[in-house]
Amino acid sequence: MTNASNFTALHYAQRPFLLPNAWDVASAVLLADAGFPAIGTTSLGVTAAAGLPDGVGAGRDLTLALVHDLVRRLSVPLTVDLEGGYSDDPPTVAALATELAGLGVAGINLEDGRSDGGLRRAEEHAAVISAVAIGAPELFINARTDTYWLSVGPDDQRLDETLRRLAAYRHAGATGVFIPGLTDLADTATVVKSVALPVNVLCRPDGDLSALAAVGVARVSTGSSLYRHALAAAVSVADAARGGRRLQRAEPVDYAYLQNSLSARRETREPGACADG
Repeated sequence: MTNASNFTALHYAQRPFLLPNAWDVASAVLLADAGFPAIGTTSLGVTAAAGLPDGVGAGRDLTLALVHDLVRRLSVPLTVDLEGGYSDDPPTVAALATELAGLGVAGINLEDGRSDGGLRRAEEHAAVISAVAIGAPELFINARTDTYWLSVGPDDQRLDETLRRLAAYRHAGATGVFIPGLTDLADTATVVKSVALPVNVLCRPDGDLSALAAVGVARVSTGSSLYRHALAAAVSVADAARGGRRLQRAEPVDYAYLQNSLSARRETREPGACADG
């Protein structure tokens, strides 16, 4: 079986599989060595490590460079977070996806969230998915909707809008669907029954996969949390060493705080200013 078919098969097991999201070669290699059956990338980790905010389309070249390094080193399937595809033009996104498939990538994430806090029209995102499905049919296309992640629309209409979008993405050729921010188990069960595709959610804070397995979830991603935990641990170690204190467990760096910190420093830096190191 190919990496792509092995990766697809993981979504049809009896229990959901945990997909850890790496941000560089070392994190990906160590996670694979730890026995995880597949590795994903995290757009936040990849862009933040280069001093750029997530979700603004700045990570295309960084992601491609990382993929080139990873496919030579990993023996397990790799799926790549492409944000929205780094373009609104379906043929352009399809060309990128085809390039990744040619490198040996097993899957991709494509999200409908925009950097302004809104969503692409469902028809626009479906057109992107369709172009990718035609251009790279071997890829596992994880169609992500950010209806919950961005809290789009009234709470009592969010599930209906989510189902409408996921149905459009399924008909366009998506292989699976991803709904970050969806935490209610009853709503998750409704999505699983309605969409008829493998459903991917973010890892719950309690780390309990049994509840998600009970409602039929196929895949659970760590998202950016591993990277944010790593940042928090690094700061905690340095702070403990500075103060001569015992090391304490640190909570992960908050996603919004990290995003705001990176955006602020990017916007306030004077053009032409030299960076240290």
